[in-house]
Amino acid sequence: MAFSHIVRFTFLLVLSTSLVFASEPSPLQDFCVADNTSPVFVNGVACKNPSLVTADDFTFSGLDKPGNTSNQQGFAVNLVTVDQFPGLNTFGVTVERLDFAPKGLNSPHSHPRATEVLTVINWSLYVGFITTENKLFSKVMNKGDVFVFPIGLVHFQYNIGDCDVEAFSVLSSQDPGVVRIANSLFGANPEISDDILSKAFMLDKKTVDYMQSQF
Repeated sequence: MAFSHIVRFTFLLVLSTSLVFASEPSPLQDFCVADNTSPVFVNGVACKNPSLVTADDFTFSGLDKPGNTSNQQGFAVNLVTVDQFPGLNTFGVTVERLDFAPKGLNSPHSHPRATEVLTVINWSLYVGFITTENKLFSKVMNKGDVFVFPIGLVHFQYNIGDCDVEAFSVLSSQDPGVVRIANSLFGANPEISDDILSKAFMLDKKTVDYMQSQF
């Protein structure tokens, strides 16, 4: 009986420790440049033969070019992942350029696997995130300011001015993921039931149908 309790305690201790320290694993070598042609399926991307690696694998060009903000949101993002930048593989990081037209919006969304650190390059952005207790932390950020969005929390960025705004972000995951709140709820495939959405948002079904038609 005592041995059984020890085994159970040990199992729970190991499980608890694993959950506490759960994150993307640290690299076991200097680098693991992604081999995006490999048929091997792993949690990440298989490594390229180190003898074939060059300096180009650790270089990405293109973030100097603004994105196309001619859309309903007035916003564009250029997300650079291991698919475009093989040298990022296993380092648990992704970078992106964000462009905002005047009054452009990066709509409320979350990154389920990453914390985001954003730097404003020019002019100003109104940014914020909402905690699990529905508390809003927001601030107007100016050129050179840095803001952090905690992992998994809903957040947004909005260009309050009349000039184009450029910003850069670094995310703490090789694959941060993105869940856009409005798109997920009103643009789900197959659609979420009108009964559920109308009750959740306290809207009539006609309004829900209209919202779904926009996505």
